[in-house]
Parts: sequence; C-alpha cells; structure tokens
Amino acid sequence: MNVVCLGATKGMGRALARAMAERGDALFLLGRDDDDLKRSARDLEVRGAQGTVHTAYCDLGDSETFSAALVDAERALGTVDTVVVTAGQFAPQDDLEEDAPRLREMLAVNFTNTVLFCERARKTALKSGGTLCVFSSVAGERGRTPVVLYGASKAGLTRYLEGLDHRYRRAGLRVVTVKPGFVRTSMTDGLPAPPFAGEPDQVARIVLRAIDRGTPVVYAPGPWRHIMAIVRALPRSFMRRASF
Repeated sequence: MNVVCLGATKGMGRALARAMAERGDALFLLGRDDDDLKRSARDLEVRGAQGTVHTAYCDLGDSETFSAALVDAERALGTVDTVVVTAGQFAPQDDLEEDAPRLREMLAVNFTNTVLFCERARKTALKSGGTLCVFSSVAGERGRTPVVLYGASKAGLTRYLEGLDHRYRRAGLRVVTVKPGFVRTSMTDGLPAPPFAGEPDQVARIVLRAIDRGTPVVYAPGPWRHIMAIVRALPRSFMRRASF
C-alpha cells in the first residue's frame, strides 16, 4: 500500500507504521515535529518500508496546514491507497474543567480539525477510492463521569466516521473506525491500567488486519468490544454513580 500517516511518531501510530513498513508498504509521514518525523522516517526505512519515507509538516491544531501536506504526500507517493489518522489529544477531566484554553484545543483537535483533515483527504488523496483509517476511542461509546469532555470529542468523531462510511462506501471509500480501549502509551502514563490494557504492537496487528479487510469498526484490544457492549446496556441510574 501507499500510506499517508498523521501521528506515526508516537504510541499506536508508530507501532502501526512499523507494522506497515515491515511488510514493505510505502509510507509518507505527516506531523509537526521535524526531528521526530525524520527519526521515524529513517527507522521505517530500516524496517523495510518501500523506497524513501518522506515527511511533511502538518499540525492537526492548524487546519491551514492540511492542504499543502496532502499535496506533498500525493506528489511523493504518486497514488494514495490509505490515509491513517492516529493523532489526537487527551487530558484528565478535572484538568479540562479548570483550563478553558486546553479544553478548546482538545475539542478542536479531536473533533473539528480531524473532521476537516478527513474531508480534505477524502476529496483529494482518496478521490478515486481507498481506505481512511481514523482512531477514535471507546470513551465515545457512552457518557462516563471520568471522561465527559474527552469522550464527547470522540463520540462526535465516531458518528462522523460512521456517516462517512454510509455515504461513500458504494463510491469506493472504505472508512475504518478504530476504537482503542486502554493502551499503554505516553498518553496514558500515570493512569491506572484496567484489566485488558493493551500494548501498541498488539493494537497495530489488529488495526492492520482491519485496514486490509476494510472492516468498518474495530475494537483494540479485542475484549473491549464485549466490555463496551455491557457498558452501553447499563442503565443511566447506574452510570450516574459509576466511577469508571
């Protein structure tokens, strides 16, 4: 595949890009830290990525950077088969409630700007069909007291991706929505790990298989599908008292 990756320098995005490189996919990396991008590109080349792994500046917090970055990616790859978006922000509920600028940025990055990036990718890089794989979260499945604000941003993103799949699947666009549960990355450092916590490499294997198959929704690690089915069935009266 010819793949454009936004967010491949850390965590689950890095693990997924490495899995793609190891099987010989061609990769183009987007991000805002030039040093991180260059280090990641050289790492992926060593791991077997096809050709040179090029990079371009793209800040998910600044929608004005999207068009030029995607044009650079198309020019380098020739054709784009897959666009992967793993970038996003997280902060604890209490911090977001007390820090309005941080909340505004998180909501913009996780929902508004991710949607704008996907729309730009859909209309240009994937105009002839292909796969758009975007990481949302199980936090968007149900309103929960510890993640009211973060969960809301991911719930909105999940609904957008679902609608996109319904609208454009027949036209050849395959939308893959990834809903990770708790995964041990820098984003979750310092948080207590629940049962079924996953590792980035484990998630990468699951997601890569879903991309290849065009699976519309994938939970990673797998047990989270069953966990969230139970959570969705719990009565509102219980959820008001729950602390998870």
